[in-house]
Amino acid sequence: MQQTQLSLQQVKNALVASWEAAWDHGNVDSLDEILHADYQRVSNKSKKVSTAQSLKEDILAVREAFPDLVTTIDHLLVDDAEQSIAVFWRTNGTFTRALQGVPATGHSVETRGSNLLKVQDGKVISEQVTWDQSELLEDVGVPSLKSAFETPDDGIVVDDLSGVPNLEELKGFNRQFITGVTVVTTKDENGAPRGLAANSYVSVSLEPPLVLVCVQKTTSTYASLFKSTHLGINIMSNEQRETVGTFASKADDKFANLAWHEGPNGTPMLDGSAASIEAEIKERFQAKTHTVFIAKVKHSEVADIEPMIYKAGRFFDGAELQAL
Repeated sequence: MQQTQLSLQQVKNALVASWEAAWDHGNVDSLDEILHADYQRVSNKSKKVSTAQSLKEDILAVREAFPDLVTTIDHLLVDDAEQSIAVFWRTNGTFTRALQGVPATGHSVETRGSNLLKVQDGKVISEQVTWDQSELLEDVGVPSLKSAFETPDDGIVVDDLSGVPNLEELKGFNRQFITGVTVVTTKDENGAPRGLAANSYVSVSLEPPLVLVCVQKTTSTYASLFKSTHLGINIMSNEQRETVGTFASKADDKFANLAWHEGPNGTPMLDGSAASIEAEIKERFQAKTHTVFIAKVKHSEVADIEPMIYKAGRFFDGAELQAL
């Protein structure tokens, strides 16, 4: 019994040293001293299974995104009978670089977790954890639509398109849906106005006043929008056909020849719009190729101008609608 207790104590001491070297300094090879050759790490939330090598890669990815990362071990509990060690920890860092395709926000975050380690032959052979990278992203305000897009292996689903209508059929479906036309606006980290054309706008509720807009991650405005605290949604009027073309283009400065003004929180609002709102971003949901932004309306402007209508790739005069 005494030898078992000493063995676990030695593992405990080595664990603290290796943990600090790997997580706080990026010396991931220090984990070789404490991990068994058959080591596996299982996330209780995502069910993702990691090897020692994939754990090292995860640590380096997190440290790349949070270069000032500091981890504190609050408690270590040793169970001689079960040959296990429970670790309770917290981590502080600044989201400085992108992680899993999510642009850095520059915000500081504290995240907490606990790990249950099983020891065999003086080394850690398995680990159950309450935390993974998806948890970290949730802590910085980026929950994911996990049920739709995650798998236990790598967090990314390989689409099974069997039984799904082909692309032309889906386009045909979308052509039958009539929408308004909006321009989503924000400012970049240098204060320059940014924007993109979008028709994926939805009013979520009036009480509280929530709106939704879906933005593709490859758009040039995406990173600026993701980092912003507020966004603007401008409903295009019949008089803004050229404006729509500008914001649908890849022009470097889409605001160069446009009249606009700032909302109360500094968000660009386009003059001549049928209506505009400024909203505070509350949620950012990762939906594979897009991000869904949920925002709370803080300011609105409505003009006596008819809105533009979009259907099947063409724009129409919103004033010509006929009641059924």
